[in-house]
Amino acid sequence: MAENDDDSQEKSEEPSQRRLEKAIEDGQILTSKEVMVFASTFSGLMIVAASALLVPQILDGWRGWFQLNPAESLLDQIGARVSEATTVFILASLVFGLPLLIVTLITQGFVGGLHFASKAMAFKGSRINPIAGLGRIFSIKGLMELVKSVLKVGLLGAASAFVLWQLLPSMLVLSSAGLASASAQLFRNLLLLLAAAAVVLAMIAALDFFWSRHQHLEKLRMSRKDMRDEHKETEGSPEIKSRIRRLQIEATRRAAQSAQALEKVAEARVIVTNPTHFAVALKYDAGDAGAPVVLAMGRGRMAEMIIARGEAAGVTVLRSPLLARALFFTSEMGQEISEKLYTAVAAVLAYVYRIDRGEDLEQPEIDLPPELRFAEDGRPLGEGA
Repeated sequence: MAENDDDSQEKSEEPSQRRLEKAIEDGQILTSKEVMVFASTFSGLMIVAASALLVPQILDGWRGWFQLNPAESLLDQIGARVSEATTVFILASLVFGLPLLIVTLITQGFVGGLHFASKAMAFKGSRINPIAGLGRIFSIKGLMELVKSVLKVGLLGAASAFVLWQLLPSMLVLSSAGLASASAQLFRNLLLLLAAAAVVLAMIAALDFFWSRHQHLEKLRMSRKDMRDEHKETEGSPEIKSRIRRLQIEATRRAAQSAQALEKVAEARVIVTNPTHFAVALKYDAGDAGAPVVLAMGRGRMAEMIIARGEAAGVTVLRSPLLARALFFTSEMGQEISEKLYTAVAAVLAYVYRIDRGEDLEQPEIDLPPELRFAEDGRPLGEGA
């Protein structure tokens, strides 16, 4: 019951770092439309102000487009003017557009970071679902967007009206001024309007940023169950961690056991090999009450080390692939061999005893029961192998 109550609790926990990273992967990135609008407006203001030095050249070029030479073809002149105006327009767009693009990217980098989320580009039916669209319109977020829009229009209108009211006396006399002075005055008025708009947008952008950040974190909040599930996913469940720990301890024990076993290889009577993939060192002395004991065994690199140690100590190395694999897959280091292998190992020991006395003998054929015939990966070979 307590578990069920805990699962149904509200999401009151702050989002974890993993939750934030997963949200970015899913395309849920913090952003603020109003901050972008303010950054673009302020950048535009700076660009327009910086272009004040170019106003005379712009006016001269503009005036030149309307000056036609009666001695030349009218159509040719119009085509040339249009081509020149198009080129100037493209260059001006680049001069104004590239800085705005860079500022927009930098602004998003400060707000929520620059991320590319392929999941955000995936098709979602809810985006074209009219019912879901109505739900978004009449949601708290939709209401907040409406409030921001009304606030923005109202404040921008009030700020623009105030600035124009202050500039009205100077604007009334523009009709009697020359082109250069009138253009300069209009340019200054434009800068003042943009500055007033930038101030208003800065206030709206600040409010929108904190609201967007609040909404973003609220959406990513987690319950205690979410926290536990994430912890299990990243750290692993206690059962899995316990099993991994046991396997690690077992691997460490086996490594230590193998290292100790290598020191005992010199005591072996015979080493049965495959010839190098597997190696099993057996100890047995005539008159011993028990069965032969496995001193060391291994495969791959461990097998090579066992063979090298045995050869250095003068231990007989006997090649018998089937017996080597049978001993490897049915025995434990430090333990006696399986009863089913007594006959085969006895034949091997008898052969070793006789060649150690100097007799010249052929290696005997080792016969194993079908259930003790293994492939190199441990699979039973069965009858006829």
